[in-house]
Order: sequence, then structure tokens, then C-alpha cells
Amino acid sequence: MFDYPKMVVTPPGPKGREIVQRDEQLISPSYNRFYPLVIESGRGYILKDVDGNEYIDFASGLLCLNVGHCHPKIVEAIKRQCDRFLHVSNAFYSYEIVNLAEQLANITPGEFEKKIFFGNSGSEAIETALKLSKWHTRKSIFIGFINAFHGGTLSALAFASIKPSQRAYFSPFMPNVAHIPYPYCYRCPFQLSYPECDYWCVDFIEEYALQKYVPPEDAAAILFEPIQSDGGVIVPPPEYFRLLKKLADKHGILLIADEVQTGIGRTGKWFAIEHWNVAPEILCCGGALASGLPLSATIAKAKIMDWISGSHTSTSGGNPLACAAAMATIDVIREERLLDNANKQGAYIMKRLSELKDKYSIVGDVRGKGLIIGIEVIDGGEGNKPSAEKSFEIVARLWKRGVITTICGLSTVRIAPPLNITREAIDAALEIIEDTIKEVEGED
Repeated sequence: MFDYPKMVVTPPGPKGREIVQRDEQLISPSYNRFYPLVIESGRGYILKDVDGNEYIDFASGLLCLNVGHCHPKIVEAIKRQCDRFLHVSNAFYSYEIVNLAEQLANITPGEFEKKIFFGNSGSEAIETALKLSKWHTRKSIFIGFINAFHGGTLSALAFASIKPSQRAYFSPFMPNVAHIPYPYCYRCPFQLSYPECDYWCVDFIEEYALQKYVPPEDAAAILFEPIQSDGGVIVPPPEYFRLLKKLADKHGILLIADEVQTGIGRTGKWFAIEHWNVAPEILCCGGALASGLPLSATIAKAKIMDWISGSHTSTSGGNPLACAAAMATIDVIREERLLDNANKQGAYIMKRLSELKDKYSIVGDVRGKGLIIGIEVIDGGEGNKPSAEKSFEIVARLWKRGVITTICGLSTVRIAPPLNITREAIDAALEIIEDTIKEVEGED
């Protein structure tokens, strides 16, 4: 019998409250905390807090723990590396970094030679891609998408466009970034309907952006997320990226895929862009690459990564400890067939959650691929207005009942369990999710 979650005290309990109070005195208030969950330990898809509550994890450490918490093979790989050496810097060479680079070159899309730069975070991977694009093309203008998020550094923030609080008081950003609408079919920015729209969102780039305010001869690259995760788990329609690639190739513009949250098996493929059979010139990954240890990679066509020694470096990027964890992570996904499990369990969750749209007026849309799924919460009235208040209430109540989820976009509950989640854990969590949605809707 599946006996999770286990709630022994209403969270946060006394130990949790004490740690939260100390945190508030010492830690930067800029972190985005969803609720006062204080972790004591984690195993697989189960999290335990300091007061003894045990939760089903449907957040995966903000999509960093694709093989779950403390997978024994990951832990063993880290321990082995600890006994050898922890750091040498990229001024020297190591087996670990080359071995991982070979694996990434094999699993990333594109039948061409590749070179790889290792950093420490998703933001650093994006910085690398932007600098590389400038270096290789000698061009200065970039195109990004409305509703995007690519990291917290000033260059990455130049592309951020989910909410004003991410950008307020931080300007000037990196100059020459033009924003265009993302293909958000549930709330089409052009107020059209798919498929009758005939992909006007792509034609708009050509007919308005490139013909009116972005000289294509000055455009270095288009930076995009195959699925806008923080923007609300927005999934483009089937032909979008094929058409975007065709447009970019026509004008000699590079494509940069930000797979920091969607890569390393999250969507049921190694990288989400594979669902659209497109190979970008540059791909960024991180987060789940080393099962939460600080590591990122920027993978590019070899002929594009042509910069010279000293033009871009990272002292601890490709740290051997993180590389060992990343190699073990890739091995676990292969050996345990977790891509298959992500597809199988993701399809099941999508089916179950899609049924809620017909039962509850506050469930506006359900979308996703593999094990990144969003439930867009609306106010239940005419116009399908997003309801941040209801979505936050759902997430907070789920936490108190033992299911860990997060909010993304304006009002989307994000479902992203580890790829080794089981059906019995899913059923237990989905029952709590439906009961919570029903309860919140009933309070109108």
C-alpha cells in the first residue's frame, strides 16, 4: 500500500518556523519563495521536512532533479570523485570534462561536429551563448520572446519579459534586444485561433520585426525556450520551430535554444527541441545536468565556437565533481529508461488533468510534454481571466496536504515530478490535486 504523503504536523511546524525566522534575518529577500517549506532530506520523489512531514515532490527542485533526490548511483559517483580530486580549474585538463563533453555531443540534436563550454549555472550558459553569437557573427542585435525568462544576470534579464518586477530598477540592460510574441495559443497575443491563424506569429517576425525595426543583416541570433517553463509551461504548435528555423536560415540568424529547464530528459526526449525535429546552432543546458550540482553547458556547432583563448573562461565551470554527477545522471536516465517513463507517466497525468477542464470552471488549460505540465488557473468567469490568487491558494494548500508544486506564469500550477516517479505516487498526488481544486472553486 502506498502510504505517502505523511503529514504529522501542519506545516510549517515549530522547527520549520524557527529556521524561517533565522533565514529572514540573514538571507537576501530577492529569492522567490513559494511557501515556508524547510527540507530535512529527500529520497527519490519523496521530500521530508524538518518537522517530520513527508511530501510527494512534483517540483523536482525547480526541474533540477530529473532522477530524483539522492539517487544512489549519483551519490556513489560523487563520493568516488571526492576521493580523487575536487578542482583543477580550466587552466588544465581532466578526463571528467572531456568524457562528459563527448556524451553531450552525442545526445544533443544535430548531426554536426560540436564544441562545448562548461559553466556553473543556466544564466552563465546563456551569457556564453550570447557572447559566442556576437563573436562569431560580429553582429549586435538579438531577438527574444515576450513571456520569456533566461536567468538573473543583466544580459539574460535583457530578454526577461514575464513580469515587470524582474526588470524594475535594473536598466540599462544589454542593448539591442528586440522582443516578439511567443506562440501562446491559449492566449494568442494576436487574438487568432490555431490552426486558422496559419502561423501568423512566424510571419509577423518577417513582415514586422525584420522589415521594420530589426535589420536582418545586423541580427546575430534568436534566443528561445522550446517550452516556456517559467512563463507558464507554454508549448508551441507543431510546425512553429520548423518555420522559425527556415526563417532564421534565410537571413543567416543563429538559433539559441535555452534548455536549462526542459533538457536532460524532462520532456521525454533528451532535449525538448527534438519534439520539433529542429537542431539549433547553439543549445544551453544546466539545472538537471548534474542532478542539482552547479554545472551548465553551452553546446554549439564546432565552426561557430571559433573564439580564441582567453575570450571567455570560467574558473570552476566543468568542475570534476559536477561532471562526475552529470555522467552518472545520463547513465541513470539510460539504464532506467527514464525517457520512456517520462512519456508514459506524462501522458497519463495529462489525460487525468485534462479531464478536470470539464469538471471545474477554474481550470482553464492543461498543457505540457513529458513531465513538465501546467494547469492554468482562471477566475471561472467569462473571458478566462488568469487568477493568480486562486493558483497561489491551490499551491499553498497542496503543500499543506503533502504535494510539492510551484507557480509559473501569471497563474499556472506547474507539475514536474522526477522522471522516475511511479504510477501509485502520481495517483496519490492527483487525488489531492483534484480535491484541492474542487475546494478552491467551491469557495467562490
